[in-house]
Formats: sequence, C-alpha cells, structure tokens
Amino acid sequence: MQKISLLIALLIGTISTAFACEVCKRNQPEPLQNITHGAGPQSDLDYVIIGVGIVIVSLTLFYSIKYLIKPGEKRSDHIKNIVFKEGLM
Repeated sequence: MQKISLLIALLIGTISTAFACEVCKRNQPEPLQNITHGAGPQSDLDYVIIGVGIVIVSLTLFYSIKYLIKPGEKRSDHIKNIVFKEGLM
C-alpha cells in the first residue's frame, strides 16, 4: 500500500511540473502553449524536424509492438525455440 501511495504522489508531482509556467506559456506559439518550457520553435524547419521525429517514433512504436505480439517466425529451429526450451527446463 505504501508503494502505491508513493507512486501516486510521484505521478501527481510529475504531472504538475510537466506543464509550462506562465512566462513560457506566453512565449510559446499557439499549438505549443502550456505544453513545454523554454523557447519555442524558431523557424518552420523546426516544425518539420519535430514532425519527422514524431513519424519515426510512431512507426518504431507500432512495429515494436506488432513484432512483440506476433513475431511471425514459425520455424522449429529458430533461436527463440531454443531459448524457450532451455528456460522452461
């Protein structure tokens, strides 16, 4: 119970510090207000870099989950079968 209380307290503390302060909120462009601290994107190229980064991270997340759930390897001599057999004995 103590661990759960500590986890909840940490999450609440993290969420409250994650939002931007009033000064940063005023200085950010409209789409990023109340999301991040510091200086916002300085040019249109920054938005392109952020967009490409989001696409790469999204694709990586999608394929990592896809191949963790259903790897598609069915051969009996695949190394995963050796690991699973050794781990169960």
